[in-house]
Amino acid sequence: MSSPIVDVERLTVDFAAGKKTIRAVAGVDLTLAKGETLALLGESGSGKSVTLRALLRLHPRSARIAGSITVDGSDVLAMSARQLSRYRGGTVSMVFQDPGLAFDPVYRVGDQIAEAVVRHTGASFRDGRTRALELFERVRIPSPERRLDNYPHEMSGGMRQRAMIALALACRPKVLLADEPTTALDATVQIQVLLLLRELQRELGLAVIFVTHDIGVAVEVADRIAVTYGGRIVEMGRCADVIRGPAHPYTQGLLASRAGHSVAKGTRLVAIPGSPPDLANLPPGCAFAPRCSQAIEACRKTVPDAVVIERGHFSCCLRAQPTAFSPAPATHGAVG
Repeated sequence: MSSPIVDVERLTVDFAAGKKTIRAVAGVDLTLAKGETLALLGESGSGKSVTLRALLRLHPRSARIAGSITVDGSDVLAMSARQLSRYRGGTVSMVFQDPGLAFDPVYRVGDQIAEAVVRHTGASFRDGRTRALELFERVRIPSPERRLDNYPHEMSGGMRQRAMIALALACRPKVLLADEPTTALDATVQIQVLLLLRELQRELGLAVIFVTHDIGVAVEVADRIAVTYGGRIVEMGRCADVIRGPAHPYTQGLLASRAGHSVAKGTRLVAIPGSPPDLANLPPGCAFAPRCSQAIEACRKTVPDAVVIERGHFSCCLRAQPTAFSPAPATHGAVG
């Protein structure tokens, strides 16, 4: 088996908040193979975006990042500023949630993409514009030659998101990070963008980490799903395994609260009670215990270790039960 292109071990990210320390990511382990798509799924504040930004070291200097991040054989946490400059965009690129904020409003979109190509490859600005046009055609922006000279505000939300994808692909990265790239789009455009991302991922052989709070989106794009809560991964497995047999009560709650064909007309969705935890004041034991209808007394005292449900499927729950034919516990892919 080939080495993973992304290998994260025991990742923690801490932020100072006055006299307190907020642990936004608490011991995350994950791997990503070449050409694979992993969805990070969870409510706002569960640590999804913080994990993604840690892979690019985009947090302020006051943040404390510990653990290990290896991408394409390189130690990201040991990189110098010069190495990071080449790494960002060259090896790993990111599609941000709001492309309107990601682009500089006073420069033409095509020029911004061309500048990225010039910076990373040493090509001429003319060649950079040619590359930008090629990418606009690939992401199916209409009238691409004319759109190169648009300013960000002259594009619709869906078109800006396509341009953001073009920018992320400009320097032929090996890993693409997508931070809720369809959240601000209407349903029709959202489907178009998801199909485009999936098509490009297969065509270019990209490894993709896709952050979303929508389990329906995760099902559409992912090979594997990692469910996050309170800064930890509480369940991880192949998409079909997690959807068909969710082992953590939080995953079960997310699935039950999703509108779908199984919900009878006139009936209410089953909501998860309460609110996500305050990361500055996490409860002892399992962070989900105060909201969990299945919690027992031990859940309020003990932080659960990962339990192997079946091959490649893990759950961090004291009540999780392995299947009769489970292999021995693996050493990666879940959170202790």
